[in-house]
Amino acid sequence: MPDQVLRVQSVLTARDHLLLEWLTDHGVFTTPQLAHALFPSLDFAQHRLTRLTTLRVVDRFRPFRPDGGSFPYHYVIDQLGAEVVAAQRDQPPPRPSYAKTNRRRWTATRTLNHRLGVNGFFTDLAGHARTHPHHRLTRWWPESRCAQTGAFAQPGDPIDLHALTPPIRPDGHGIWTTPHTHVPFFLEHDTGTEPLTELMRKLIGYTRLATVGGPRWPVLFWLHCATRAHHLHQHLATIALTIPVATASRDHAAHTGHNPAGPIWHLHAHPGLLTLADLATAIPDLANDDPG
Repeated sequence: MPDQVLRVQSVLTARDHLLLEWLTDHGVFTTPQLAHALFPSLDFAQHRLTRLTTLRVVDRFRPFRPDGGSFPYHYVIDQLGAEVVAAQRDQPPPRPSYAKTNRRRWTATRTLNHRLGVNGFFTDLAGHARTHPHHRLTRWWPESRCAQTGAFAQPGDPIDLHALTPPIRPDGHGIWTTPHTHVPFFLEHDTGTEPLTELMRKLIGYTRLATVGGPRWPVLFWLHCATRAHHLHQHLATIALTIPVATASRDHAAHTGHNPAGPIWHLHAHPGLLTLADLATAIPDLANDDPG
């Protein structure tokens, strides 16, 4: 029997390989998210995604709307795609039931909307970078990698920084790069269902991580509305905040036509709105910090 991985690798592009890695690491994406991040047009994306589905490297499903109709296609990794990624990473092949279990997880999970929201944040950055050649999303880690022990320890650290702190569980970690700046950050994607006190509690782990020598990167709260952002800053004003915290709201971004790279970020105790890249100069020492 011919090696199916070798057969399909011969027709995959560099963009296809990146897409398969995203699906492996980040779970699930919609057609518009992938189109914006990776393709010159929605039509081009739809044709290529259909081709990848036919090749059985990706799979897709379409949830129904409670009020009728359906959502866009949602894409997940298929078994052959997972085997391609494993081969590229020199890892053991996934178990035979991997793709089926993964698909069932996302078609049934209660956290689907949250994951799509997190992935939408990063694909918006990737889409901005695609049309702005001097901007790059140079790192994008999923929640699972952020949760690994020692994930944010620097090489040669004498202690395990992660183990010394309460576990931080960012929804993602990224590095946004422009010609003269780089901004490493932690992302907290907020759906508005948790009390503000829970958002404040999340800052304890980041604060202790910085206290024992870990990275003092900004914590970005990507909130669902501007009112909630205003109330969060009121809460932040009542504590001695020692780490940088910035907020932006999805309703404000939609109203102004900006994406997360744009001038929508309110850095606590700093006047005015900033772009994501502006955080590098607004936060002391961030521009000189080595993300490792």
